[in-house]
Amino acid sequence: MHTQKHFFLFTLKIAIIILNWNGRKLMEKFLPSVIAHSLDDADVYVADNNSTDDSIPFLKEKYPQIHIIQNSTNGGFAKGYNDALKHVKADVYALVNSDIEVTENWLKPIKTAFEENNKTAIIQPKLLDFKDKSKFEYAGAAGGFVDFFGYPFCRGRIFMELEKDQGQFNDVADIFWASGACFFIKSKVYHQLGGFDEQYFAHQEEIDLCWRVQNEGHGIQYVGTSKVYHVGGATLQESNPQKTYLNFRNSLFTIAKNVPKRYVFLVIFFRLILDGVAGIKFMLELRPVHTWSIIKAHLSFYRNLRKMLAKRRALSFKQTNYFYCFSIVWEHFILRKKMFSNIK
Repeated sequence: MHTQKHFFLFTLKIAIIILNWNGRKLMEKFLPSVIAHSLDDADVYVADNNSTDDSIPFLKEKYPQIHIIQNSTNGGFAKGYNDALKHVKADVYALVNSDIEVTENWLKPIKTAFEENNKTAIIQPKLLDFKDKSKFEYAGAAGGFVDFFGYPFCRGRIFMELEKDQGQFNDVADIFWASGACFFIKSKVYHQLGGFDEQYFAHQEEIDLCWRVQNEGHGIQYVGTSKVYHVGGATLQESNPQKTYLNFRNSLFTIAKNVPKRYVFLVIFFRLILDGVAGIKFMLELRPVHTWSIIKAHLSFYRNLRKMLAKRRALSFKQTNYFYCFSIVWEHFILRKKMFSNIK
């Protein structure tokens, strides 16, 4: 048995794919860690989303050992990866942001976790903040969950509240969604489900894919013995109204596609109301451009609702218990719970 395990670890082929768009400076800073700590265990690719800077000449000159895939357009995160992964042969894809610093032996615990549970299709390592390495990072922290209304939160991060890493999440645990910042997925599952939904462009497409993966009966894990550091916010800043638009719209898309039939219309109804409350809050904060982003998000959702409902018909809904708690908004803002361990 032990021999078989060792043989599997030796033969599991991982490809790291870094999506780049005009990120020469980020690659200059973060590629050295990926090269130093990954080449023994994985092939490294950069998928370039039609950059207009000197990313490609820089890579060719400095890193001849890296495989380069050049996408003909900038289709954002979703289409960018879908296009690039047609050209990558591996058992597991590691989708890694260009603003991630990896650590020594970060791949070995991931390989082991895939081997030990055949049901696992997606894995996320521990995500810490590059700017303050003692804290979890917003984009994924120690693995994601959603509440009844589809609001995402993480172990180690509830809304803007970030926990310090004190070893509380040094475990291997089942989670609901993995961060797109550092996202391991079995290639077979990725292609069976058609990859990311290209209508999303960017934001929340990883939650949608994770939900679909579970609806098809696969599992998702967090592996806290592997850690990486993430800068975050490098693509669209938090104050960007386009980010507000994509987050609100894509969240509604995800709910329409994935929430079990008995809840779906109830959840959509309450989310539309809660989004309206968020729009009023933005107005009171004198940020009307973000209120307009929410209105545009709703209009786009209504226009695309028929398409989303058609997509849900392709799923088999083997996962029906999707939510961790009833309302993370209630738990955090009303009951003032700041840490994941206090929820539920």
